[in-house]
Amino acid sequence: MSAHSDTIAAIATPPGFGGVGVVRVSGADSQTLAIRLFRSARPDFAGFRPSVLHHGTLVDADDRPLDDVLAVFMPGPNSYTGEDTFELHCHGSPAVLEAALAACFALGARPARAGEFTRRAFLAGKLDLTQAQAVAELAASATRQEAALALTRLEGLMGRRVRDLRARLESLRQNVCLAVDFPEDDVECLDPEAFAAEVESVAKRVDELARTHRQAKPFREGMLAVLAGPVNAGKSSLLNALLGRERAIVSHQPGTTRDFLEERLDLSGLPVRLADTAGLRVASDAVERSGVAMSRKLMDEADLVLVVADGSLDFPDHGLSGEDGPLSLDPARTLGVVSKADLPRARRDPAQALAGLGIETVAVSSRTGQGLDALTERMRARLLAGRDLPGDDQPAPNAREAALLEEAGRELDALLQETRSGLPPDLLGVRLESACQNLAAITGEITSQDVLDSIFSRFCIGK
Repeated sequence: MSAHSDTIAAIATPPGFGGVGVVRVSGADSQTLAIRLFRSARPDFAGFRPSVLHHGTLVDADDRPLDDVLAVFMPGPNSYTGEDTFELHCHGSPAVLEAALAACFALGARPARAGEFTRRAFLAGKLDLTQAQAVAELAASATRQEAALALTRLEGLMGRRVRDLRARLESLRQNVCLAVDFPEDDVECLDPEAFAAEVESVAKRVDELARTHRQAKPFREGMLAVLAGPVNAGKSSLLNALLGRERAIVSHQPGTTRDFLEERLDLSGLPVRLADTAGLRVASDAVERSGVAMSRKLMDEADLVLVVADGSLDFPDHGLSGEDGPLSLDPARTLGVVSKADLPRARRDPAQALAGLGIETVAVSSRTGQGLDALTERMRARLLAGRDLPGDDQPAPNAREAALLEEAGRELDALLQETRSGLPPDLLGVRLESACQNLAAITGEITSQDVLDSIFSRFCIGK
């Protein structure tokens, strides 16, 4: 538990104009600020009822009206931070919000630091560290699936799983301590076979949790899909059609795209970095040669290569080669896109030629929208093909937690080997303690100030 003598304030809603903006205040003087800054619209107003929105006028330190607002006071410990908390729900004008914040500062509040509200909630025991990090992850979620992963963690499932595993290890530590303290006791307090079996069971669960991080990684970090192919095949038009807006310049002149463009695409919860690249051909100048080289580099790095071929031109007259010769396409991570499906088909159909290379194809028209839904469905299916995805009841650790789980797993694997080799109990205890500390660091029960500073510095101010 942690009590703070100072009171903090910040705007809790994103910058810019909006219907509603929120100013949040937390700390010992929150109620004083609430009484001083709020004038109820009700003549019979008798003070704030906890956690109830009240309608009235926001005034500054000189009693000048600033806005028509809703205000709510939440006394600690039954608040987000565990402290007395006051919120002003103003109109979402930046000028109004800044004036409201300035009024809070004039009455003694100080500006909140990044993540300070959630840090106070963590220090007050309202959240464990897995839940605190989930707050930031949920606020930054760009897709439904990413938000669902964060919400599972915010509900505390990750912390509960880790605490259960740590409790099992702590029970083993007690047995080890008994064996060390009473080596001559007639009672067997450390059965080697049962001890090894429990260590192996916990190690398996730790590994399963760490593996879930790798399973969820595509939904957190996104995957790379690259539009590649010859010049004038329709790559930039396809990028614009998939995004639903004009992002890339489209021209009949070959070589318009000389650098790559990258945009974010949401494929039913799967975040995808979609890159439009320079057309593949023997370049006419150094700048275009650099663009073609970058195209081939991105194709090598891509999780999925979308080879775009103009369905109205004979294949391979418009080529699938460039400065470095013909493309080498891996059918497992290549999807053919036959563009301009609204035009008459060529005699030598690109779809047939690509099928001959073992490459699946989808016909689309960027102009009419034909085939775009089928393309996005196939893109998602191909990107996730062969991947073991986390279930709804599986909490997915973030990178920090996964690293600690992997370290705990290494300690337990070593402990298992040492147990089977007959190492004395006092030496076994060292491995157990290290594994327990790694698990405790996940939930924040053992965490340095430097680690906390690093974690909460990544939060937005006001959360």
